[in-house]
Amino acid sequence: MREIAVKVAKAEDFDSRSRGLLGRDAMEPGEGLWILPCPMIHTFFMRFPIDVVFLDRQLKAVRVIENLKPWRLSPWVFRARSVLELPGGSLKGSVQAGDRLEIR
Repeated sequence: MREIAVKVAKAEDFDSRSRGLLGRDAMEPGEGLWILPCPMIHTFFMRFPIDVVFLDRQLKAVRVIENLKPWRLSPWVFRARSVLELPGGSLKGSVQAGDRLEIR
C-alpha cells in the first residue's frame, strides 16, 4: 500500500464544493481535497495544476488525470461518485484505473 496524501479535506456541502481550491496559490505536498458527490470538475480560476482521481462508491479509481492544468474541464466520468484532488505531480503513475483507495 502506498500513501498518496496525509491531510485530506472533505468537501461535501454546497459552500465547500463551490470553493474547492479556488483562491489558493498551491497545495502542500501530501495534501488532498475529496469532493463528493462529483462526476466532473473544472480548473477555471485556478493557479496550479492538479492530479485528479475519480472514484466510484467503493473508492475504486475509475479514471486518473495527472497534471490537469488551470482553465480546463475534466471529462464527465459517469461512474464517478467522488473526486480526490492532489497537487500536480503527486501521483507519477502510481494510481491507475481499477486501484482501490482508502480514505480515513
